[in-house]
Amino acid sequence: MNQGKTIFSQLMDFIPLYEFRKCVDRYNGNYRTRTFTCWDQFLCMAFAQLTYRESLRDIEACLRAMKDRLYHMGIRGKVSRNTLAVANEKRDWRIYADFAQTLINEARQLYAGDSFGVELSETVYALDSTTIDLCLSLFPWARFRKRKGAIKLHTLLDLRGSIPVFIRVSDGKVHDVNILDELIPEPGSIYIMDRGYIDYDRLFTLNQLHAIFIIRAKSNLKYERIYSREVDRSTGLICDQIIRLTGVRTSEKYPIQLRRIRYRDPETGKTLVFLTNDFDLSALLIPELYRCRWQIELFFRWIKQHLRIKSFYGTSLNAVKTQIWIAISVYVLVAILKKRLKIERDLYTILQILSITLFEKLPIQQALTSSGYAFQEGPDPNQLLLFDL
Repeated sequence: MNQGKTIFSQLMDFIPLYEFRKCVDRYNGNYRTRTFTCWDQFLCMAFAQLTYRESLRDIEACLRAMKDRLYHMGIRGKVSRNTLAVANEKRDWRIYADFAQTLINEARQLYAGDSFGVELSETVYALDSTTIDLCLSLFPWARFRKRKGAIKLHTLLDLRGSIPVFIRVSDGKVHDVNILDELIPEPGSIYIMDRGYIDYDRLFTLNQLHAIFIIRAKSNLKYERIYSREVDRSTGLICDQIIRLTGVRTSEKYPIQLRRIRYRDPETGKTLVFLTNDFDLSALLIPELYRCRWQIELFFRWIKQHLRIKSFYGTSLNAVKTQIWIAISVYVLVAILKKRLKIERDLYTILQILSITLFEKLPIQQALTSSGYAFQEGPDPNQLLLFDL
């Protein structure tokens, strides 16, 4: 790695610039732009995410303090608060959404062979959403309650590497189950969901497309047992049944058989009931897979704590989506960096190191893998000797 480059420039070298330009051209992002291009906008917003800047004025002050290095960081346009605000509000957010998908595809290939705790050849996804609260007076388009604003971040997470495959930003009133209409299921893949996604019509569509789902059942489930399989109760399994729905509407929406597994968690003592359309996986593997769904909760917690997606630099819908998609791009870019350089540190540690070393001129791998200096305590030259040697 060139030691003359800053760490920020070395990090941006992992970005496929040709693919970024294709996304910009697709939506005419640089139309009638003379100085501050989409690439300049992306670099400034990525810098803000990596260093956790508080506002546009904060971004402007920090970058102008390092104006002698901006050219070598790739930023050609003049950085100003107003220029960045206009770019976030006017330039199509789909530029950065499409580019994030390019990085996601690259990251998925890098993490395809990783394990997520369960040895399976199939691709396993977790589907869930998180709510981001907004001030209704500043974001009137994001009405959620009478006096509250919010948006939802619907995410489909590939459990191998915790890479988000599908992301949809919606207002807080959109119910989670509606996102199933926008997914394109992969035949043979496993989709793990919570009870909020129970809609038997949509689940039957997943089954018709040869996708496997694992979902928690509601307590008011009406069904009849066709037959039961033997289970080892010492493992926490209570029953493994083949059932048919008997509800007036549910039997019409899902007219074929389902598998019902009842499991008692030995750690918490809580009894969980799962429904799935897979009849071949072992009964104990179903709760094990559902336990892996916790990774998406950790993903939401991680990006909320370590990226700038809870407070925004602009108040328009376009500015909010732009910031979220650039934040996702930064997350995936750090994951790509970790894999390509074979760094053993976790993403949190990598992000913390990057936040204080972006303007340093040293190899990025050295900055991320150095274990520190070994201090050897020697004799104090000011200390008098007790005995002459």
